[in-house]
Amino acid sequence: MSTSTQQVAHRQMSLGEMLVEARLISQEQLRHAAAEARRTGQRFEHLLVEQGLIEHQQLAIFRSLQLGIPYVNLERQPIAAEAANLVPESAARRYSVVPLSTADGSVELAMEDPSDIQTLDDLAAVVRKRIEPLIGIPSDIQEAIDRSYKAGGEIEKQLSQLPSRTAEEEEEAQVSAEAVSQAPIVRAIDLLLRQAARDRASDVHIEPEEDRLKVRSRIDGILHETLSLPKSVHPPLISRMKIMGGMNIAERRRPQDGQITFEVGDRDIDIRVATANTVNGEMAVLRILDKSFAFRALPELGFLPQTLEQYHTMLKSPFGMVLTSGPTGSGKTTTLYASVNQLDRVGRKIITIEDPVEYHFENVSQMQVHTEAGITFAAGLRACMRLDPDVILVGEIRDAETAQIAVQAALTGHLVLSSVHANDSVGVIFRLMDLGIEPFLLAQAIVGVVAQRMVRRVCRHCARLVPVNPEERIAYEEEMGEERTEFVYGGGCNFCANTGYLGRAGIFEVMPISEAIRRMILSGAGTDEICSQTRQEGVISLWHDGMLMVKEGITTPYEVMRNVYSIG
Repeated sequence: MSTSTQQVAHRQMSLGEMLVEARLISQEQLRHAAAEARRTGQRFEHLLVEQGLIEHQQLAIFRSLQLGIPYVNLERQPIAAEAANLVPESAARRYSVVPLSTADGSVELAMEDPSDIQTLDDLAAVVRKRIEPLIGIPSDIQEAIDRSYKAGGEIEKQLSQLPSRTAEEEEEAQVSAEAVSQAPIVRAIDLLLRQAARDRASDVHIEPEEDRLKVRSRIDGILHETLSLPKSVHPPLISRMKIMGGMNIAERRRPQDGQITFEVGDRDIDIRVATANTVNGEMAVLRILDKSFAFRALPELGFLPQTLEQYHTMLKSPFGMVLTSGPTGSGKTTTLYASVNQLDRVGRKIITIEDPVEYHFENVSQMQVHTEAGITFAAGLRACMRLDPDVILVGEIRDAETAQIAVQAALTGHLVLSSVHANDSVGVIFRLMDLGIEPFLLAQAIVGVVAQRMVRRVCRHCARLVPVNPEERIAYEEEMGEERTEFVYGGGCNFCANTGYLGRAGIFEVMPISEAIRRMILSGAGTDEICSQTRQEGVISLWHDGMLMVKEGITTPYEVMRNVYSIG
């Protein structure tokens, strides 16, 4: 065994002894991990983390004590742009390091294992400065790399290599397949899509203006401008996306739709592309369909225990209609998919009619709406009835014919899941009446309704209590009947891009159709009367559910006031 190998082994044992002394692991667990490390070639401390015996943060702190090298909390640590410029992104990802700051001929680097001399030598050759190592948590390092190395500059660099044309030439030219297959435009779109996936964007908007091409990403429901590009790159960029999406590159005036499958790391991401002509040229919107978000379980969506239990009871019904409602972007499809996920997909025949089919499920037959081929929601639903289904998911009830067939399906022994655009749960009843459904059929068909909205979650990394303005305080106090002067808000940190919010959750109003409500529908009761009955039955309103989440510190009064509103 070489001297360096003996030193590494000694350091590992010293670290192990420290963990035993701190009673984080037992001597037997240490011996077992060391033996397993020798057998597999893994580091013993990584095995301890994998087995759940210690946490990454505990490991980092003890390694800091052992080596006498500071531990850095990357959740709050600012990252200087000049430091990030010293280390190429490829090197940062290869060695799992993130540059933090530079001064006096040295650069601070956060890394998992500062005792790795080979890595330090390689990085010193790259940065040509003295390296001051700090110890960080591996997952935090990866997130910091994603935040530090935005693709905007590299995208602009790639697009600058495209040949420039005058505005008149761009207007008249047909962009050739050869032009849009050039390396710069391919690389630029690759970077654009990868950055959007890293930023957790749900949509990317490519919008031509009079003299610029603007790129905006929708993150947690809010649009953020990410790039401003020269107008000259607009035609090849749009044309390349059309080719990737299987669309007609020569058609510029008519709206088009396409689909792209893209690989980011170990994830396959589907991207739905839509184009339409504007006065400044074609715009494109890329809808990013990340499967990890589609296959969430119902408890992960934000249901409170009481409302989740009610919704589970509704889904256990052998037949009838279970409907979700809310505006576009309120998470209706996510709730419907989570509902299908929890149903028995082996013992029951489940068929969906969607426009479009966004995610694919095992043991579920999915149909795509195709208007040109005569396959509408109504036609697809009518065809489903002849295929012996137990459960039918209809993407949306938007017309009288679809509504009529859905009600017939619910009354003839099928469980029908669907969505309806309405302001709240009671509004769904009257929306279906507007579509021509007779009250006596509606009262028998509906099992329950869920109204929902999406609110941004307070970033857990920078959450703190702060005083709020009187409007938010009064809104909370009037609903909850308790006085509060401070609420949990995010102060802004690296993880949330200084917005104070990270991720989203649903707020829900779950209304089972009780016998009393059925009688009120049959008697022609109005909205106010049915709403009053739901309150008597203990239905938690959207507004109250939102304020309960505020009380738990999950979201803020501002978010509830911004998203839960009433029309009329």
